[in-house]
Amino acid sequence: MTTQSVAQLPGLPLGFEVELPGRGKTFYREKKGPAGAPTLMLLHGWTATADLNWFTCFEALSENFNVVALDLRGHGRGIRTKTNFKLEDCADDVAALADVLGISTFIPVGYSMGGTVAQLLWQRHEQRVRGVVLCSTASHFAKSREEKLSFFGLTGLAALSRLTSAQARTWLTDQLYLQRKSNGLAPWAVHQIASHDWRHILEAGSAIGNFDSREWLPKFDEPAAVVITTEDGVVAPERQTELYRLLKDVEVFEVHGGHNAVFAKKEIFVPTLVEACMSVYLRSSR
Repeated sequence: MTTQSVAQLPGLPLGFEVELPGRGKTFYREKKGPAGAPTLMLLHGWTATADLNWFTCFEALSENFNVVALDLRGHGRGIRTKTNFKLEDCADDVAALADVLGISTFIPVGYSMGGTVAQLLWQRHEQRVRGVVLCSTASHFAKSREEKLSFFGLTGLAALSRLTSAQARTWLTDQLYLQRKSNGLAPWAVHQIASHDWRHILEAGSAIGNFDSREWLPKFDEPAAVVITTEDGVVAPERQTELYRLLKDVEVFEVHGGHNAVFAKKEIFVPTLVEACMSVYLRSSR
């Protein structure tokens, strides 16, 4: 295991590259909180990175917590592998990073796709998880015929990407993704988006479509908080509501904003997220 500090963006905590034994190299940021504070593992959404998803949150969360946020595999500077993308592998990557950093227990804080990883962390590493905070996410994402066809389309594109040349993959990335995402973004954000492994991005979209925790999530008996974005056009608020109804020891928080509320409504979202994290921590300490 080796850890290497890398250049940081203004206003963001230090970033590090680390080799996870047997898994690959990834990138994470860490912001230390008060001595003895519990640790939050921030898990970003699909097509985002630790920086893009959480840049508004590090400072406020670190007032009460140690904060760690990594790039999930295929995203940004996350692990690169020739194997297919699996959400389960992302959960295991997080546990492996905790091992490297000497963190025995933590609270996963998952946003959108990161919420699926947070759920899987409890399922696969139950003893490590003190509770969960789930934001703008769901227990399942594909129900209607249109939703399922959309995710199946991503599966086909991911398979195609394995057969095309690097030049063709670059062109497709520009056409399918950057063209829609880069308009109006700061240069550092565009650079991070361009660094994705788009085959894994597409495979991740397919994995999200196939995710369904409804059978096993009701067995979760640690404290949970669900942050619902009530004007969300990506993960329907009704789907987010279904999620919290599966949980036993849960507190629900609402932010009147869309799927980008973490930065578009940061003045509301960030203090709500802090409150949700504190709620889980205080209940986990009973």
